[in-house]
Amino acid sequence: MWRAIEAVAPSFGVSLTATDVPDPAEIERAIEAFAREPNGGLIVLPGPITIIHHELIIALAALHRLPAAYPFRFFVTSGGLVSYGADPFDQSRQAAAYVDRILKGAKPEDLPIQQPTKFEFVINLKTAKALGLTVPPALLTQADEVIE
Repeated sequence: MWRAIEAVAPSFGVSLTATDVPDPAEIERAIEAFAREPNGGLIVLPGPITIIHHELIIALAALHRLPAAYPFRFFVTSGGLVSYGADPFDQSRQAAAYVDRILKGAKPEDLPIQQPTKFEFVINLKTAKALGLTVPPALLTQADEVIE
């Protein structure tokens, strides 16, 4: 994901800073550092640390008034601004179909690698308002879910 973000950043005139955050203290330091920069924001990538500490990340982003994009819907229902990512329920259905094929005798190494087929885009308007952001109507119509 990081390489894809790096590839498109210049076309938006955005500079990026990658930060490894192995624990809550490092999460706090990283977000505080981003907050000191003008016009900053966060792109939170999926991973065990960001998922386990999602409430801390959301709270710090709100405290420092940083807009943030997250990988899963539950970040937004917990107070995050926006999420765009693979639908975990759809991925579970795909995994169940794989298990079914294996139980029916297919060899796992013979099964093709599958990519997510369904993505969801969620916006939290309450968070946008708290950050002083106006979400364009065109963006709202593209969202799969808008939390008010």
